[in-house]
Amino acid sequence: MAKKLLQDKKIQKGLEFLKLDEEKTLQQQIKICEVPSPTFKEEKRAQYYYQLLLESGVDKAEIDDMGNVKGVLRGTEGTPKTITLAHIDTIFPEDTDVTVKERDGILYAPGLSDNSSSLAAQLSVIRAIKHADLKLKGDIVFTANVCEEGLGDLKGAKFLFDNESVDYSVVIDGTSMGIDGIVYRATGSKRYEINIKAEGGHSFNDFGKPSAIHALGRAIAKISHIEVSKEPKTTFNVGVIRGGTTVNTIASEASMLIDMRSNDAQSLAGLEDKIIGCVKETIAEVNSDIDTDTQKLSVDFKKVGDRPAGSQDKDSQLIKTAKEVTQALGIEPSLKKPSSTDANVPISKGIPAISISGGGIGGNVHTEDEWFDPTDAFLGAQRLFLLLASLAKLDS
Repeated sequence: MAKKLLQDKKIQKGLEFLKLDEEKTLQQQIKICEVPSPTFKEEKRAQYYYQLLLESGVDKAEIDDMGNVKGVLRGTEGTPKTITLAHIDTIFPEDTDVTVKERDGILYAPGLSDNSSSLAAQLSVIRAIKHADLKLKGDIVFTANVCEEGLGDLKGAKFLFDNESVDYSVVIDGTSMGIDGIVYRATGSKRYEINIKAEGGHSFNDFGKPSAIHALGRAIAKISHIEVSKEPKTTFNVGVIRGGTTVNTIASEASMLIDMRSNDAQSLAGLEDKIIGCVKETIAEVNSDIDTDTQKLSVDFKKVGDRPAGSQDKDSQLIKTAKEVTQALGIEPSLKKPSSTDANVPISKGIPAISISGGGIGGNVHTEDEWFDPTDAFLGAQRLFLLLASLAKLDS
């Protein structure tokens, strides 16, 4: 199918345009990057991107109730309907210097690869479709979604798929997958803040009263002995612990943040049950030795992250098409290991979805030394252009 597409004059015109549009795309990428957009504070970049979408020539643009920016190119028949997602948020605080600097042809700035490159690639593809006067049967919804990173917990993507009925989903996420990469399996995660409370007291005068810190330590020790499978890969990590006030105070409060991950939804749910069970068992053990109710421990479980896991047939139509368009550009496609991206949401709902790169080469993502090499970055936009044209189907 992809080779046949390449014979179409309008497709050829669009591909040629994308190469010529490379410099404009890079300049837009830089400008997008220089608008701060921390998770939960994406409004400034969202407003800026909304204007860029309008300028690109979409038929309709809006910012939805979650803060996602959406631009629609309407097809002649409306179906099949494809949605793209390029997350608009970054992990960096609002006061981070996001000025782009160039050294020896390499560009440096926090968030430049992840995910300003993808946001700019989307705009270039829209311009190419308009420039080539490409008529497609299906609608394409281009989105710049909020809350992908960290404790954003894919809230933007979850909102989109709760409110959009689509046939295909294409996530464009940074550069780490490479121009050949296709991610079709989703690593799920659950994150909890677990808080233990006690009466507390003086370390000498009240010795013997239960300590929230001691109990937390016992719970973590139990958790550390949980056995998990190597395949499907399943992991856990206590990443943050807090508690206590002074060295001579029996802690009245202690908490931990724990991260659980798996490539399999059932394995993840089982791990979640085991970890919660370890904590509850610890609290019960400590409280069984206490006669006074006021001295007994209590525990609170707060879920702060829930990213669904999932998989799909690697021979599905979407994945076949993604491989074909990659090969059509002279690149050998590579199915990558499972990852956690916005594609987790549609995959978990049974909607065909993949994650791909927006083009270019990058590194040191999620650090202030993040870099981007724009060499042949247009290939990412060309692959996205061919993929969307294949999915939405040419109207001859």
